[in-house]
Amino acid sequence: MDEELERMRLISNRLIDGTPTEFHRSLFHSVDWENRLVCIKGARGTGKTTMLRQFAKERFGLDPRAFYVAFDHYWFKTHSPLEFAEEMHKQGVTHLFVDEVHHVEHWQTAIKNFNDFYPGLSVVYSGSSILKMDNREGDLSRRQVSYTLSGMSFREFLAYEGVLDAGPVSLDDISREHVGIATGIARKVRILPLFDRYLSSGYYPFYKTEHSGYYERVVETVEKVLDSDYPAVEDVTPATIRKTKKMLAVLAASCPQQPNMSALYRELETDRNQGLKMLSALERAGLVVLVPSGRNSLKNLSRPGKIFCENPNLMHALVSRADEGTIRETFFVNQLRAAAHDVACAAHGDFVVDGRLLFEIGGRGKGFSQIRNVPDSFVAADNLETGVGNKIPLWLFGFLY
Repeated sequence: MDEELERMRLISNRLIDGTPTEFHRSLFHSVDWENRLVCIKGARGTGKTTMLRQFAKERFGLDPRAFYVAFDHYWFKTHSPLEFAEEMHKQGVTHLFVDEVHHVEHWQTAIKNFNDFYPGLSVVYSGSSILKMDNREGDLSRRQVSYTLSGMSFREFLAYEGVLDAGPVSLDDISREHVGIATGIARKVRILPLFDRYLSSGYYPFYKTEHSGYYERVVETVEKVLDSDYPAVEDVTPATIRKTKKMLAVLAASCPQQPNMSALYRELETDRNQGLKMLSALERAGLVVLVPSGRNSLKNLSRPGKIFCENPNLMHALVSRADEGTIRETFFVNQLRAAAHDVACAAHGDFVVDGRLLFEIGGRGKGFSQIRNVPDSFVAADNLETGVGNKIPLWLFGFLY
C-alpha cells in the first residue's frame, strides 16, 4: 500500500472513531444496511456523512474491513476509483463508505464497476441532491436501494436536545386524534418556546456546534452548493452561478408567491430556458420547493403554484426579517413533503394534502371562513399548545417523521 493510502486509512479510522453515536436520525433505522449497494442522498448539511460514519463505527469500529473515503481527496486527481477499489480489495476491505461521490468524473460508472467487479464488496455512498441521481450512466437503479435524508423534523430536534423521546405520528392520527396526542406531549415539555427555537435554528444538525455562527454556516453551505456542487454536475459559467444566487435571493425575499416567471427572468437578465435550468438546480439542491397548483397535481416547473424556501431556517438565514406567516407555511410544506406526502396549493384554503385533506395555515386566532363547509378541512394554527375540533396545533406536524 502506498504511503498516501496509509494516511487515508489513518484519516478514515480517526473520522469513524470520532463520530458521536448518542443520537441517530430516524432514517438510520430504516436503511437496509445489508444491501450491497446503498445510496443516501440529500441536501448539504442534513447529516449524510454522520450517518455513514455512525454505521461504520457501530458495525465495525476500527476493523480494517471498513474504509471511509471522500472522493474529493486529492489522491483521486491522479488515480482512478477503480485503482482505489483494487487496492481496497487487496487489503481485505469488505465495506466501503464513499462521501462526496460527485467529485469524480463518471462516478456512476465507478460505483457500478465496484458492484460488478468486486462481489465481496458492499458500498454505501452519499451525494448532494443537486446531483443527477437518475443513475442512467451506470444503470445503478436496478442494483441499489436509495434513500433521501431531509433536515431534522421538530420531533427529531426535541430528541437531539434531550427533552423528549417520542415516536413519529401519522397524518391520519394527527387529523383524528390531535387533541390527545398534543395534550400528552404538552404535559411533558413547554412545547411553544422549543418550536420557536426549531423554526429559527433547529433544522440542520450542525446548529449544536455553530451556536451564534449558525446562519453564517447555513449561508456558507448555500455558497458551497452553488459555487462547487453546481458546476461539478452542470456545464455552467460563473455568470450563470451569479444569476442563480440572485434568483435565490429574490425568491427568498418574496416567498411564498404565485410567481410571475417572465418578470423574474427579466429581472435576472436571462431567458426562459436558462431561468428554468437555474430554478431546477435550486430545487434539486434542496434550496427551494416548487408547490404545484391543486388544479394540476403534476409538478409544472415553468408555472408552479407557489415557490418556498426549502425550510424555515434557510429563510431566516437569507432574509433579514422573515415574515411570520411565510415561516408557518414553509414549515408545513417542508414537514409534510419530508414525510412523503403530496402537497399542492388549493383554490380554497392554503394546501391540499394527498389530494384529500384541505389545510388553512395561520396564527392562534385563525378561523375557518375560507374553508367552511369543505369536507376533511383543517386549520393548522401557530402559538397553540393543543387544539380543538378541526383546529390542530401547527407544531404537531413536526412529528410526522
